[in-house]
This record gives sequence, structure tokens and C-alpha cells, in this order.
Amino acid sequence: MNDAELGRLADAVQTNCDIADAQHAGDMTLCIYLLQMREFYRWERGLPFGAALARDAVGAWIAAREDRWSALDGQAWLALPRGEAGGTDGTGFDAFDVDAVNAWLNPQGLHYGAGLVGVDRPVFFLAELAGRQQREGLEVHVSGRELARGLVAPPATLGSGDCGPIVLRQAALARWCWEKYEAYRLRPVVGSAFHAVVTAYGLEQDFEAGLQRCVAEQGETLVLHEIGEHRAGRLLGSPWGAMRMALPSRRADLHARAVRDHIADLSVTLPTLLDRGAAAAVHFWFANFDGVRQLLFPALDAAYADWVRGDGGAGLRRAAAAGVPHFTRLAQRALDLHAREGRAAGAAIESLLGAPAAVCAL
Repeated sequence: MNDAELGRLADAVQTNCDIADAQHAGDMTLCIYLLQMREFYRWERGLPFGAALARDAVGAWIAAREDRWSALDGQAWLALPRGEAGGTDGTGFDAFDVDAVNAWLNPQGLHYGAGLVGVDRPVFFLAELAGRQQREGLEVHVSGRELARGLVAPPATLGSGDCGPIVLRQAALARWCWEKYEAYRLRPVVGSAFHAVVTAYGLEQDFEAGLQRCVAEQGETLVLHEIGEHRAGRLLGSPWGAMRMALPSRRADLHARAVRDHIADLSVTLPTLLDRGAAAAVHFWFANFDGVRQLLFPALDAAYADWVRGDGGAGLRRAAAAGVPHFTRLAQRALDLHAREGRAAGAAIESLLGAPAAVCAL
């Protein structure tokens, strides 16, 4: 692929990213939106992490980006220019035909991603392909420098149908780690989980070197989580996706996602990290243990505190052993409601997932 073809492809992918952002950027709170836009600006301008930003320049860029979103709102997804390869519609690749696009791009050292990060929130990206591997029968695709991306850039995803591949976006992961560190610097809390992360990776002494180690280890943690998601998907079956589509609110969907995340992490991620003695990764996991996941399993915080005090992970292992069956039963009850009542079960499932009995108590 020559530079002109690559440029056309990247422009098409970026346009689809912008169409998605036009539909969903307003879903964020104002604070999160502004923080994400600052990092999006840094990425688009090729600025290093921590580069000083001129407020007027960022403000003008945000206004221009929002004007572009307004112009694109409601437009259909663009087909991706195919170069000399065959497409699906005679003119280009369908934007969601990931397998066909990557069959063309991967041999050229590129990787394309398209999918949903919520019930109806599409994301797209185009990046350099950094590597491929096999884990537990799943393909793992690792991408590097990103050529097109949206406002939301999940660092790791599992392919549709829970069949893979696992996609690890190293550039998005590095930016996410930077954002966590930047937030910590603004309000450092000595003794917190993220303070332990900063210490373990020496981020205050040599940020660049520490970030490389952090990205490598957290990339492995994310792959473990997606392996756990794959196992949870096999356990819960295909009706799980249809059940989520029937939920009546974003709050209900957040609870459903948290339940499945717990099944994945308590069965795979945390036990594996403990087995490996990956202390920094355990600290990082708990630095991100918040929101609905924390609401549904507050006892995990006490188990983490016991681990910090030196119990060797015994409390965390007990918590995991109790949490997996608890959240599996909760998920199955939600599936049973949906099987009996279909979309009419949405309100009942929301009540089930938000009830006091949904909380796992040790």
C-alpha cells in the first residue's frame, strides 16, 4: 500500500470515528468529556504525554471538532477504500467487516478494529500491527501507533460473539496509564493503590521507562481479563447479549457489565496475578476498582488491604472463590427472567441487579 492509499484509508476510518463521536460524545459527563478531548487533541497533534497545552488553541480545536461532528451527525458509515483488494460491496469494505479488512491489512503491517463498547456505542481504529500470538486458543492481536481513532479508545477488546480475537491497543493503553498518572499527580494520596503503582514502576523518577514497564504488565492483565470474558461468555451463552439489549437504562447495563466483569476477573485475572506474584499489577487492578464493580463487591477492598498487610493473598483468594458462584448465579437469574419474558423483563432485571441481594458479602 502506498502513502496515498494509506492516507485515504486512514481518512475513511477517522470519518467513521467522527460519525460515532457525533452520536455519543454527549453521553459523557462534562468533566470526563473535557479530559478526553485534551488527550484526543494531544494524539491528533502528535504531542507527547504531559505537553503543555495552550487553552485558546485547545478551545478552538474543540469548537472545530464539534462543528465537524454536527455536520456528520446521522450520516451512514463510509465504506473503506480497498486498494487492489476485493471488497464486500463492489466499491470498498463494509466498515464492520473486520475479518476481511484485516486479511488485507495484516500482511501489510496494519490492523483495523471495529465493534461495540456498549449496547450501541461503536468504535473504530486503524493502527500499525505490533504482533500476534495465541492464548488459550484465542488469537491475540497487538497494535501499536494509531493512525485513526475516536474519542473513546478502549485499550483491549474481545471480538464479537466472545470468540476472539483479543485486541490489545498498546497506544491506547499507554495513554490510559498516562491519564491515571496525571490524575494522581493532581491529587496524590500516599498509601493508595495507585501510589503503590507509582512506586512500583518508579514513575516519578523516570516516567518514560516506568511507563514502558507499566504498559507491558498491564497489557498482560488486560489479556487475562479478556480470557476471563471469553470463559464467561461460554458460561453465560449467546442469550447474554440479547438480555443486555433488553435493559431499559444505562444504569442497568452498567450493572450487567459489572457482574460479567466480576466473573471474568475473579475466575481468571486476580487468581493468575496472585499466582505469579505480580504485585504491581494487583495494585493497578485495585487502583481501577471503583464504580458499580466496587458497589457490588465492597468486601474486595478489605481483602486487598489484608494482602497489602501481608496475608499472602489468602483473603483475595477467599473473596474470589465466593464471588464467582455469587455473580454467576446472579447472571443466570437475569438470563432466566429474559428467557421467560423477553424485552418485557428489562425492568425486573434492572431491579434484580440493583437490589441489596446482588451485593456479594463475605
